[in-house]
Amino acid sequence: MADADRELRETYEEPMSLAAFVEESFENPTVAAHASKYLLDAIESMGTRTVVEEGEEKQRYRFFDDPHNGGEHAILGNTEVLNAFVDDLRSIAAERGKGEKIIWFDGPTATGKSELKRCLVNGLREYSKTEEGRRYTMEWNVASATEARSLSYGDERAAGDEENWFPSPVQSNPLTVFPSEVREEILNEINARLDDHIDVTVEGRLDPFSREAYDYLEERYRRTGEEDLFSALTDPSHLRVKNYVVDVGRGIGVLHSEDSGPPKERLVGSWMRGMLQELDSRGRKNPQAFSYDGVLSQGNGLLTVVEDAAQHADLLQKLLNVPDEGTVKLDKGIQMDIDTQLVIISNPDLEAQLNQHAEAGGADPLKALKRRLDRRRFKYLTNLSLEAELIRRELTNETDVWQADSYDELEALIHEPLSLQVRDDDHDVSRRELAPHAVEAAAMYSVVTRLDGEDVPAGLDLVDKALLFDRGYLFDGDDRLDKDDFEFDDDADDGDQGIPVTYTRDVIADLLNEDSDRHHSDHAVEEVLMPRDILNAMAERLSGAPVFSTAERTEYENRLVPVKNYVFQQQEEDVLDAMMADKRVDEATVEEYVEHVYAWATDEPVENDRGERVEPDALKMKVFETEHLGRFSPEGYGPDHGPAPAVEEFRRNKVITALNRHAWENRNEDFQVGDIDPKEIPIIKTVLANYDWDDVRRVYEDFDPSQWSDPPSDTETAAVKAETIANMVELFGYTEASAELTSQHVMSQVSYKWD
Repeated sequence: MADADRELRETYEEPMSLAAFVEESFENPTVAAHASKYLLDAIESMGTRTVVEEGEEKQRYRFFDDPHNGGEHAILGNTEVLNAFVDDLRSIAAERGKGEKIIWFDGPTATGKSELKRCLVNGLREYSKTEEGRRYTMEWNVASATEARSLSYGDERAAGDEENWFPSPVQSNPLTVFPSEVREEILNEINARLDDHIDVTVEGRLDPFSREAYDYLEERYRRTGEEDLFSALTDPSHLRVKNYVVDVGRGIGVLHSEDSGPPKERLVGSWMRGMLQELDSRGRKNPQAFSYDGVLSQGNGLLTVVEDAAQHADLLQKLLNVPDEGTVKLDKGIQMDIDTQLVIISNPDLEAQLNQHAEAGGADPLKALKRRLDRRRFKYLTNLSLEAELIRRELTNETDVWQADSYDELEALIHEPLSLQVRDDDHDVSRRELAPHAVEAAAMYSVVTRLDGEDVPAGLDLVDKALLFDRGYLFDGDDRLDKDDFEFDDDADDGDQGIPVTYTRDVIADLLNEDSDRHHSDHAVEEVLMPRDILNAMAERLSGAPVFSTAERTEYENRLVPVKNYVFQQQEEDVLDAMMADKRVDEATVEEYVEHVYAWATDEPVENDRGERVEPDALKMKVFETEHLGRFSPEGYGPDHGPAPAVEEFRRNKVITALNRHAWENRNEDFQVGDIDPKEIPIIKTVLANYDWDDVRRVYEDFDPSQWSDPPSDTETAAVKAETIANMVELFGYTEASAELTSQHVMSQVSYKWD
């Protein structure tokens, strides 16, 4: 209760006078901003963060992560599209063009278009609750205008009765009450104080409802001979300014697919016949008898969204003149000025409707509409990490947006297992586990079906392209290959089609409710969904999904094998790392080696444990290169452990080159060799992370992978298995059941080639 009281206390203000609002707008110009500028300010207020999409670093506006709502309706990916949207707003707000445009978001189903609407609503609502984002309108009281005049304006008792106050039904900007010349002077003062290249503009006139109150009060005071006419009719007893929380119906208009009615009713509202009879309108239509519940009326002052626009194609033509003229009619003789940013959202079916007369050329009746639409296309995600995050969101209530400081952190999130509660037919609740890499497998397969295979360079496959898009680089042996090292087609149709997340979600949901035929004497393996279970089901059920064509099903089935191979490699690395965990080189040793090599190459001393400046240790470098790297034999060094030419070339090409690249990328900072993460050096990453089966054979001479499923007691295989399972649980998040299944799968493949 206390928290709720505090939130409302911080959200709402006491109504203020018109003069006080003008002073407030001088101090904080955003409160008087026109629609497109306010929307832009709201988006920019939350700053940006760096993301990698399609292998390139991009700046992403945090607003689209839905931060005020814990990421509930965050838009994953499509950063370029969202940035282009912000650029559009910037041009429109600054009146540099595009003012006549209607921004159109389209794309396949399940690409985040509906999330965009929810994110905009959430973000604008929360921004309007902040001090800097307050949004204001005006409300009127004509009951306080009495015949009896005193030194103060109006009837104080009537002014104090809240039932006599009526707000502008279309959230009109309070500055619209001023005559245009005076308003221009106020705006000049606001913009002179504004630390922004985009000026505040308020061009509309009073809405018809407010104009009716204004005219009534003006007539009353004119008849009494009032000299300060504007002061009298805008006195706080008649007019006051109040803030409101932006929401659907108040500053945001949303037209849904199921909304019906004549075009004018959907756009602005309808006449209320009962009110027309009640109000003394003297033979005319009184604007106070209008409902103002149309989408433009609700969205006046900020944002108008037409959702599933193909259902309202007839209405779009009625919107043609709204953006550039800023006016819509309530009736033949009653116009209402509109200040709103128009956005329409559709699936590809709208494009088909718009192009039905395309062959008619200049006679195309929809040409004027198409000219005014500024299209922004949402695509399917082509980043592995984003798709994995989206799948988890679809299956759970997780809403936190993944924000990692390094790709290693992001990779750990991609690999994570997932635990879900499921109720069976007997109403018993059990916990099912998606093993580590299961979500990753589903995400990788989904992404691979969405990538254009025509521009994949020789030697790579679609999985490699997916990895390049997600992290921006690949490792080829000791070398790191960046995305810029490859030439991808800018016109490739990556993300235009493929498996949607809704299909993946439904397949996994079905699997969670199906019985498993797995059994184990010690572990609940029947409760585990393995990566191959999900991949097989996704491929097998393509034929029964009407959303895919025959050609698409065939193409997607053909893309399954490289994904299975990739996932197996991930599982194999987990098993190897778990088996060799106690043999791993610690990072301190690696960092020491890197520091000594750098000092050796630059003829610089290093600092020892006693703080003394000494020469780099040739023996330490030799031991690391011969024992940990395994690249050279002791015969490759001189009697003083000095490197042979081949060793020198290795140090300079594999270690120093990576250090120099890091120094170049951070050239605005004072570079210290200690600043670099050893994992950024490909050869070092190999030492830290990768083992092979030759290492296992060398360390465990009596190990036999064919005995893994049921190793004889008191054998080395049994001891290694127990330690491996324990390490998989501790290091990588497996349960004993999923570790058992994963290690069995890996060992079944290894045993074929062991001998």
